[in-house]
Amino acid sequence: MQNVSFFGARWLHGGTGRTSRGRDEPPPATDGELLDAYSRAVVGVVEAVSPAVVHVQIRGARGGRVAHGSGSGVIVSPDGLVLTNNHVVDSAQQIGLSLADGRSFRARVLGRDADTDLAVLRSETSETLPAAQLANSKEVRPGQIAIAIGNPLGFESTVTAGIVSAVGRSLRASNGRLIGDVIQTDAALNPGNSGGPLVNSAAKVIGINTAMILGAQGICFSVASNTALHVLTQILAHGRVRRARIGIVAEQVPLPQRLRDRTGLMQASGVHVRDVAEGSPAHRAGIGPGDVLVRVDGTAVTGVDDLTRLLDDKRIGQRLRVDLLRGASIEQFEVVPEERPADD
Repeated sequence: MQNVSFFGARWLHGGTGRTSRGRDEPPPATDGELLDAYSRAVVGVVEAVSPAVVHVQIRGARGGRVAHGSGSGVIVSPDGLVLTNNHVVDSAQQIGLSLADGRSFRARVLGRDADTDLAVLRSETSETLPAAQLANSKEVRPGQIAIAIGNPLGFESTVTAGIVSAVGRSLRASNGRLIGDVIQTDAALNPGNSGGPLVNSAAKVIGINTAMILGAQGICFSVASNTALHVLTQILAHGRVRRARIGIVAEQVPLPQRLRDRTGLMQASGVHVRDVAEGSPAHRAGIGPGDVLVRVDGTAVTGVDDLTRLLDDKRIGQRLRVDLLRGASIEQFEVVPEERPADD
């Protein structure tokens, strides 16, 4: 929020103040008026977005037993596309969706992406549904209002409000991959909020709520809406999120200062190759166990997460220049990544 007028605050009536230049200016708004403006802003957002928030109920099997679970989701198109968390619908055999207006219907999974903990559902209904709009999460700033809507612990259409605490955080997905550009908020999240929207004061979705830190207060996380839009687009086009791979098993290793001084490297770590899959792009390029990757197309690679982030769908089939340490010198190789298998 950039100024008070954005929230529709009213000035006090009855009297004006004057600046040193003699121009009339209204006196500042009182705390009560500001609080009232904040309340109206939150209420307006809830009224606009909550019709598009769904209660996701799943039935599946875990450990040989019938299991039930629930979470939240948000409708992002009038024809019934729903964004939620991957962990909400993982192992689901039947999925039911309930709206705040009492309507309910079945849904099916169009695609899941464990790397970002996101999933896309298709509502099995011919009705036109209320839909929320995704914001550009690159415009999100710490300190702005953040409103979470969901179904924590089975309490449907629950609203909590706070602020964006930080942007650009990283969070481990359940499969160990690193989710980038995560939004941190102090809007309270509880089990069941997963998959619901985090919304800004313009009633646009800035994130999909995904996690909280147990034992901590006011530290919760949402996958950024730009990430969600990318996943949605990929799943609609390909049924999954396409990514590249070069076929190595690797780990992060520190680079000794003496080696950095000799090679001119500024980074403190690189990616040590432990194994190379036979016939893989790395194997064909001549990369082998013991090599240490330090740059990909001129971008420093300090760990496996950096490498994973760089190997997106745009890199599939494209030549990459890889700089690596072999012994005490830097050598360059050309690698052409291939598409990562769906189950990799």
